[in-house]
Amino acid sequence: MLRPERMSKVSVTGSRAVMDDVIETVHELNLVHLSDYDGSWEGFEPGAPIEGADEASDKLVTVRSLESMLDLDEADAGPSRIVTDEALEDELESVRTEVNELDDRRSELETQLREVEERIDSMAPFADLGIDLDLLSGYDAVQVAVGEGDADEVRLALEADENVREFDVFAGSDTIAVFAYPESDAGDDALDEALVGVDFALLAVPDAEGSPEEYVEELEHERQKLETELESVESELENLRLDTAGFLLAAEEKLSIDVQKAEAPLNFATTENAFVAEGWIPTDRYTQLASALGDRVGDRVEVDELERAAYDRHGNAHDTEEVERDEPAREEIADEDVAADGGQVTMGDDQPPVVQDNPGAFKPFELLVETINRPKYSEFDPTALLFLTFPAFFGFMIGDLGYGLLYMGMGYWLYRSFDSAALKSLGGIAIWAGGFTALFGVLYGEIFGLHQLGELVWGGHPPMKKGLQPIEGEFALTWMVVSILVGLLHMTVGYVLDFVENLQHSVTDAVLESGSWVLLFAGIWTWIFSTQAETMKPGFLFTVFDGEPFALGFGGFSPVIGTVGLAIGAVGFVLYVAGEFKHFGGPGIVIGALESLSVLSDALSYTRIAAVLLAKAGMAFVVNLLFFGVYSVDHGEGAEWHFMIDYGPQYVLDHYEAASIMFPGLMHSGIAGVLGGLVVLVVGHLLVLALGITSAGLQAVRLEYVEFFGKFYEGGGDEYEPFGYERTYTTQD
Repeated sequence: MLRPERMSKVSVTGSRAVMDDVIETVHELNLVHLSDYDGSWEGFEPGAPIEGADEASDKLVTVRSLESMLDLDEADAGPSRIVTDEALEDELESVRTEVNELDDRRSELETQLREVEERIDSMAPFADLGIDLDLLSGYDAVQVAVGEGDADEVRLALEADENVREFDVFAGSDTIAVFAYPESDAGDDALDEALVGVDFALLAVPDAEGSPEEYVEELEHERQKLETELESVESELENLRLDTAGFLLAAEEKLSIDVQKAEAPLNFATTENAFVAEGWIPTDRYTQLASALGDRVGDRVEVDELERAAYDRHGNAHDTEEVERDEPAREEIADEDVAADGGQVTMGDDQPPVVQDNPGAFKPFELLVETINRPKYSEFDPTALLFLTFPAFFGFMIGDLGYGLLYMGMGYWLYRSFDSAALKSLGGIAIWAGGFTALFGVLYGEIFGLHQLGELVWGGHPPMKKGLQPIEGEFALTWMVVSILVGLLHMTVGYVLDFVENLQHSVTDAVLESGSWVLLFAGIWTWIFSTQAETMKPGFLFTVFDGEPFALGFGGFSPVIGTVGLAIGAVGFVLYVAGEFKHFGGPGIVIGALESLSVLSDALSYTRIAAVLLAKAGMAFVVNLLFFGVYSVDHGEGAEWHFMIDYGPQYVLDHYEAASIMFPGLMHSGIAGVLGGLVVLVVGHLLVLALGITSAGLQAVRLEYVEFFGKFYEGGGDEYEPFGYERTYTTQD
């Protein structure tokens, strides 16, 4: 569970005559993560693709292109089917021809439609003028300009220009036409020069005759015809999509499988007569592989378990247990002209792929781990620890039965409604986080920020309170201390895991790199929680577990234990600095001294748990305050706040002498107040629900990724990608 599934490196050696059968068998098993041959063996060459690989690849490109044209998705597939080679030859060509013809026709119509729409747009200003198009051009002595601008400014500019003898301006709502008769000695661009400096955007006059309104009418009729034709083509393509979707998706799957098989020899080491293939396989599946190949090709192939990868991040990942091999058998099968290695040398230094080995309930949390990076084969998989801590952190910070049930409902909807593995995992995470939120909500006695649940379940005295109200201030301080203690435990687990991993390499490294931090954290924080130099420390450290609010009888460690803690912390500090000196020399002393300060900052980082707890409680309180109203009563030990759910402000003032109204509440402000208040209540709680994800969720994730993972986890493992295919649209031939 904390380690990935154990992997073995296997080798399959055989005659070239049975290579196709071996490929077929291994592909059907979908079990072996093939290793790439790096060309390092003398006399062996990388294999060549099987005949037909190029043809299958070309057809696969064609099928995917057709799927893109038809916008296919998996919902269009229909039942699985058998796709024969004959169907790929005949039906695929027929579909390709028909789709291409319709797609070309669609593109042509879309182009024509765009051109017509552009012509309509360009004609609209001239229709606005109401002047026939043939009157806007073709003059010898008169110059014409059509555009958009201010007609009065144009008139003033023309009146002031000495090169313009006569002019007239026709204005529509947005467009103006200018007719000018220039002086005889003026140039052909007299009108253009007269309009320089005027806000006038010139428009090109279309090469057409007659009324622009009639011309626009003709264009709109042409557009309608093109749209009708385009709809017809789209309809034909839609019918073709429905008719051919199942075949194309199945054809893509078959061709993908064919290409995969045909290109498999590229990973093999081959000679003229023999081949060697290597790959990784879960150790407990080795017998299945050997049996399947034995049944298929008999003794013409030899299957060897070369090694079983060790869980050691510092050493060679290929440290092995004793694995019995039949080396002579392999040599007997191999090419007589090439010295076989008998399984002693592998193809390359590839790392074992990672198969995370977690129970079903833990599986969704693999998504959170892989968001950072897949664990290396040689390191601990933190998924199980995330399962134990992340929902608890989240639930503690929100702590509300109502919100918890909604989170669970959202998670269930995600899990049941989508096929995506990522969305299903998010749904599973939300279900667990919501469950812990609901659990802590019961312990806090809260439902949507109201305390009625505490009255019902705990008789008004729930075992835990959030500490938002002044009278509950001790709880707020308690949660600060609890957050630090949880953080110390959380980080210690991380350092212990790191210690175990380092221990496999060197006891010295384990002590210097991991054990030093365990001692440093334990020693320093033992001293902080001791009564030595008590006046220098916050007093609540010694009261929250000694009667206020929890009577656990702990008022701090004795000064003697505090001194022992300092000594332990000093030992941890010296060991850590020594480890840094070992790696970096003299500068390592300074580095170690500075980094050791994180013994305080890392632990205090966990106080964000208590901070978010109070923040979310405060937001829910404000939403309820606005709707129900709240009054305050001070009994001398701090103010106590109550929602006015069953009565209004006047009732409170009449019956409670020490009460003061904090806010009267919208529900007590008439019909309009009730209606507006309901909107505030619903939207407000939805906002709190959403911010719970972005605040509590992100803060919990940060504590896991930064404070916890940083102690022992690196990530960067290779995904297990076995040679094979999970069929969806096809059945076996």
